[in-house]
Amino acid sequence: MDSRKYCKLVTDALQDKKGNDIKVIDIREISSMGDYFIIADGLNRNQVQAMCDAVEEVLSAAGARLKNREGYANGGWILLDYYDIIVHIFSEEERNFYDLEHIWRDGILVQLGDL
Repeated sequence: MDSRKYCKLVTDALQDKKGNDIKVIDIREISSMGDYFIIADGLNRNQVQAMCDAVEEVLSAAGARLKNREGYANGGWILLDYYDIIVHIFSEEERNFYDLEHIWRDGILVQLGDL
């Protein structure tokens, strides 16, 4: 399965868990670390962890291999590295603080409907 199809599975899983302000950024032209960043936030630690669990479940079922997971216990910023796709699930406060969208503004914002 190509990375764009994985993005669709991730964004659907995040939407199912009521993730806020889901963004997909195409970073292929500006970074060798992956193809896409997916960024979303939740209202509290429980929701952030539930979003993470949902993403892991759908990608595991699709055969994606998880390279690394960080931040689950804290729940303020969970990073899921699936090689070509890097998923960032934040609390609202952490998302505002780190502002990844600004840092990666040279990437191309992908409309969710285009996935």
